[in-house]
Amino acid sequence: MANAKVIDKKQQLVDQLKEKIEKARVLVISDYRGVTVSEITGLRRKLLKEKSEFKIVKNTLLQRALAASGFTDLDQHLSGPTAILFGYQDPIAPIKLLVEYVEEIEKGQVKGGIVERRVVDIKGIAALSKLPPKEVLIAKVIGGFKSPLYGLVNVLQGNIRKLVYVFNAVKDKKSS
Repeated sequence: MANAKVIDKKQQLVDQLKEKIEKARVLVISDYRGVTVSEITGLRRKLLKEKSEFKIVKNTLLQRALAASGFTDLDQHLSGPTAILFGYQDPIAPIKLLVEYVEEIEKGQVKGGIVERRVVDIKGIAALSKLPPKEVLIAKVIGGFKSPLYGLVNVLQGNIRKLVYVFNAVKDKKSS
């Protein structure tokens, strides 16, 4: 009887993890060896502002939840103490926070993850963490759209200026 309760509780945990995996836009698996409880709590506070969460999970439960969600490519990362980051809104901000935090405290390690339903290795996670914030990217795109328009305006104004110079030259010639 007690064994059935334990199995039911584990199945509930797997179902909860599966639900979080499917809801999350980003999921990062990391090793938290050497990280203290207070350091994890500090990271969780920072991630909470980004609508993200950081959970410590058992490898077997996470493996079952990932398999149920259709992700078996991450099994190689499920060894040792495992923590998982779930990001529910902006996929880049929580990755940046986690990577910066791991570098800052010089403990733990990012192993890999899933970004927008695609499996990403450690190199991909590192590359994503170096992207500028969303607002900066939007500003660059808008600037990219604006610069050709400014160029077009300058070209059109140049023709009008030349026409005015021609009219002035004709006026000067007629007056003299």
